[in-house]
Amino acid sequence: MDVRSYEGQERVAFYVNLFTGTSRNRFQEKLRQGTRYDAMIRAKLRAGGIPEDMMYLAMVESGYDPNAYSSAAAVGMWQFMSSTARDVGLRVDWWVDERRDPARSTDAAIRFLSDLQNQFGSLYLAAAAYNGGPGRVSRGLTRFAEEMGGSAGEDRFFALAEHDYLRPETKNYVPQIIAAALVGKESARYGFAYDTLTPYVYDSVEVAAGTPLAAVATASAVDVAAIKDLNPAVLRGMVPPTTSLWIRVPANGSVATTDIASALSALSAEERLGFHTLTSKGTETATSIASKAGISAKQLAWYNPGLKSSKKGTLLIGQSVRVPLLAVVAAAVNVPDPSIERYGSSTVAATKSGSVHIVKRGESLGHIASRYDVTVARLRSLNGLRSDKLVAGQTIRVRATTINVSRTSKPKATTSRATTVRAKTATTKAATTKAARKAPVKKASVRKAAVKPSAKAPIKKTASKATAGRKSGP
Repeated sequence: MDVRSYEGQERVAFYVNLFTGTSRNRFQEKLRQGTRYDAMIRAKLRAGGIPEDMMYLAMVESGYDPNAYSSAAAVGMWQFMSSTARDVGLRVDWWVDERRDPARSTDAAIRFLSDLQNQFGSLYLAAAAYNGGPGRVSRGLTRFAEEMGGSAGEDRFFALAEHDYLRPETKNYVPQIIAAALVGKESARYGFAYDTLTPYVYDSVEVAAGTPLAAVATASAVDVAAIKDLNPAVLRGMVPPTTSLWIRVPANGSVATTDIASALSALSAEERLGFHTLTSKGTETATSIASKAGISAKQLAWYNPGLKSSKKGTLLIGQSVRVPLLAVVAAAVNVPDPSIERYGSSTVAATKSGSVHIVKRGESLGHIASRYDVTVARLRSLNGLRSDKLVAGQTIRVRATTINVSRTSKPKATTSRATTVRAKTATTKAATTKAARKAPVKKASVRKAAVKPSAKAPIKKTASKATAGRKSGP
């Protein structure tokens, strides 16, 4: 990308100073994390006709974290909302969430960015639309067409950003990507030094429905942690119960991929199926069934979405209940429902101190803790509670404000004309506003890719939504 031409632009200079100053350690860790995915992302960007520097969009979005989860329910390295992810061909359901798959989500991001670039004729406007929504960018270009008449190419983003129209977050999103590219491409010049991670590479094998990841690990002669690491999109510790799936295994492992299927077939029937099924008699509860299996009721629910109970708490008669193996539960991940598009404002409200939940009748502290993936102890600490007793209408803080490199405070808006932003010799003084704080994201790691790509899904332009801009802080 043409980043040098904008090196002196005020917002860009602010973020260069931030990344090399107060956020230096955090930025360096993101550079280090990026070494694992660098080759894979760049190869895919080249193949998709997108400049390789757009890999820094993933850095700004998530710090290259495949399991990043925002407070607005955006997920993965490229921070897709569930509806947008499906529009660009990703599988997002109860069992599999390909937003967490580094390779598949990168393919989807490239499709989305290509479509946006074709729509707006500018990579920077495409990035702005990725963040703030294509509809908003399109309306802005129409609304300010006369004022922007003298701008062309990538200058059009900065010309549009001069007007009080784009959200501040979107105005600063593109400058962050440019600044990250400026620093990242010459990290040694800025004094960064870090080790590199093992490249993200893998082989793959098609595995039958219901197969535990632990069984794949056994057949591959590796630890189950290695299989989990390569398959973050598999949420429940096993292949979905009704469909086969391509599962990733270490590249150049001790067992050839052609032999893994045979090794799986040689396992006992109990090892090859991740659960057994029983039919509810109308007298048992989810808790009683889970207790007999050595798991929690919540863990049992992971394998039985839609399981229905009576008002007394007993399961309705005649339901099929999947009871997972302990090895399957151990390989599962505790994540929010992938179908969540974004948390409703009636339940979660943004405040200066974080996000809050309005208690509804019958809700317990444990229920709220489970919903927001925090501990009861953490909720007590955030709210200064001495007991677990709650009342309807009570406001409970569920998140605290934290630091986020990609969600920093905004520098003072520039008043320069679009015709001056490309001045290569400009040395604008960086703004002195404090950097905002980055919310911690759930970390996981993965390796480099070469799986069979699925058929490219058409992009529904009218349904596409912003991915990262409305999802501040994981």
